[in-house]
Parts: sequence; structure tokens; C-alpha cells
Amino acid sequence: MKVSVLLVCLIWFKVNFSVPVEDLDIFAEEVVQNEVEKGNFSNMPDNIRRIPRVLNFFPIPFVAECKANDGRRRGICMNTYECRIEGGKSYGFCALGFGVCCVFRATCKQEVINNLTYFVNPDFPDLTRGMSSCSLKVKKIESEVSQIRFDFIHFNLGQPNRKTGICEEDVFKITGENTTKDLIICGMNSGQHVYVDVENIDELNVEMTLSKKAVSRIWEIIITQVSFSEGSPPGCLQYFTGRYGTVQTMNFADNGRHLANQDYNICIRQEENMCSITYEPCHENAFRISPNSEDTTINTNLLAEGSGDGESDDLRESFRAIEMCNDRIILPCDTEELIMPGMFNLAPGSCNLIHCGLSLCPSGNDPCKIESSATPFNIGVHFGNSAKPVSPEDNLGMCLNYEQIPCE
Repeated sequence: MKVSVLLVCLIWFKVNFSVPVEDLDIFAEEVVQNEVEKGNFSNMPDNIRRIPRVLNFFPIPFVAECKANDGRRRGICMNTYECRIEGGKSYGFCALGFGVCCVFRATCKQEVINNLTYFVNPDFPDLTRGMSSCSLKVKKIESEVSQIRFDFIHFNLGQPNRKTGICEEDVFKITGENTTKDLIICGMNSGQHVYVDVENIDELNVEMTLSKKAVSRIWEIIITQVSFSEGSPPGCLQYFTGRYGTVQTMNFADNGRHLANQDYNICIRQEENMCSITYEPCHENAFRISPNSEDTTINTNLLAEGSGDGESDDLRESFRAIEMCNDRIILPCDTEELIMPGMFNLAPGSCNLIHCGLSLCPSGNDPCKIESSATPFNIGVHFGNSAKPVSPEDNLGMCLNYEQIPCE
């Protein structure tokens, strides 16, 4: 009986006090709210005074994501007054007009206490100049949250040391009390994303050290709290879905170079009825990872081509090539010709291809394409602390287009 009365009241208020979303933009809503709070009904423009209002006496029946009416951002559908109290800003209506799409935004020296927040530089969307540091706390809002996802919509910081790849001047770092390894990046990373495990911690710290040499910076990062059922698989810093896609190493840019001290997995969800996957460089310079050895007599093609003849000399040469590729990409392969039990923290008995050099297909295949049915569809990125300075042009990193192939 109580539920029926509540529904009748909601419908009555909706019919008598609401208007279509398109008739009340965010500017009108802000004007009305400000003037109503001041009691200045006579100061409102006539066209706004005539607009009926939604009286938010009741909470919305659910909490969900919504699309902001700016056509770009996402928000949380909630009561308009709760949105204002929690520090958000409403961007259009949701829940049939009973709620507003509340967008949360945070900048330096603030806290993230919602499950969807935009972390931006202080002058966003303009460039920020002259800053030396920026920090942010991300608090886990529920015990069911197992990961925090960071989507780098815009990310433009200073470049690493061009010869070593180490982030020395501008440094973006994500740390946690019990995290196994801090994430450290810099440079150009727009379009990238990462997952950080928070199952055993209550908050993350984002710390940015900014030098005076890079005079202007911009960032816009979506911070999302993710439950266990919706997160990435264990051990995956990045997780891609869909039959087609593009994966890149951090700071892959025309004037950049791959970062040092990177050790993570890029994981791709195997879609339904898909049995294999192909990888192809995005363009002719999309795979450039210079070996960390001056020994040019080592044949780095052997691992890419396998040691099909089974001769011990070729196997020894292959292991020498592994030592040469201190910076390397690992793509699981189908063949059992080269068994490396327990190496690189991989499962015993797994078969893997180690790639470095100036081409993903050093044998000269054109077009260059690698196909694998080994599952899961993972790519290992292992970039160490460069033992010697190398040419940045030979260390752009990796950009691969992937396509999943249906089962026959």
C-alpha cells in the first residue's frame, strides 16, 4: 500500500511540475536554483519563471551512470540536492526527470569520494603553467570495489630523458599502502588507461612532480571504482574488449620514446566464438625497441622465427638473443618448438616469442602480421632501466592493431 501511494505521488509531481529535458538547459537550471535559494523570484527572467520545476522530494529509485547534456562527459544519476551537497554539478535530467546527471570534478589537493570523477589540471580546459607539484587522494567508497580504473582522456606532461626513457622531470605516480609496485609514467598518454588493484587498501595517492622546464601541461583523467566482477583479470594493467582494437606502449608518440622501468601485461578479452588473434603494426615505424647490447653478431630474428631445425647451436643463439633484448615485447605463440619453463614469471612449459629491434617481423614479411591461438590473449611489456643511452628514434615503442579471428 505504501509503495502504491509513493508511486501515485511521484506521477502526480511529474505531471504537474516537470518539463521535457530539452526545455531546461543547464544554464536555466543554475539560474533558477540560485534565485530560488535567495528567494528572488521576481529577479528571474519571465521565460524562466514560467518553466515548471521538478520537485525533488523523493530519492531517485536507482543509482546509475548517465550521459551529461554536454554530449561528452559521464555522470551519476542522483537527486539534484544530493548532487549539490556532494560537490557535483548537474548536467541535464535523468531517471525520467526525477534526477539529474551529476558530474564530479576534482583537481590538486582534493579527494575523490565518488565512483566516477574527472581529475583535471587546475586551469582545465586551458593549459596550466608554473606548477611544481599536484596531489590527489582516491578513497575506496565500498568494500566490493577491487580496482580503480584511470582513463587518460587528455594527458600531456613533460617527456622522459630522451636517451634513457626514465621519467626524471615530470613524474606521474600512483601509490598505495599495500600495492606491490607503484605506477610511474610521464609524457604523452592520451587515450591510455590502467587498472590498479585496491582489494586490500582503502585509498590511493596520485602524486605529480612537475619541473619548470615543461612550461604548460594539461590532463583530464576519469577515475572509476570497479567491482571484482567488472574489473580486469589478475595481473593485467590494461584490459581491452572487442573484436578489433589498438594497443600501445606508454608515451608512444612521434616525438616521444618508450618509458623505462615498465613491467606489465596488456590483456585482451577473448570474445565469443573467437579462437585466435592477429597483431599488425599500426604503421611502418610502429615497432621500434632497440636492443640493449652492442653485440651486433647476435641474430635477434631467431626467436621470432623459432628454432625449427632443433640444433643446439640455434637454441644457444636464441637464449643469447633473449639476453640481448632487455627491453622486449612478449607475444604468446602456438608452437612448442621453444620451451622456456618458468622464465619471465610465465607459466611452466609455456611457449613465448620475444620481440625487440626495429620490426615486429624481422624476417621482412610484408605486410607484417602475427597470428596466435594461444589463450589468454595477452601481451607482455618488459622495459628495464636502460644500461646505456640509445637513440630515441629507435625506441618509439609499440603500436599494434589487433583483430580476433572466428573459430572455423
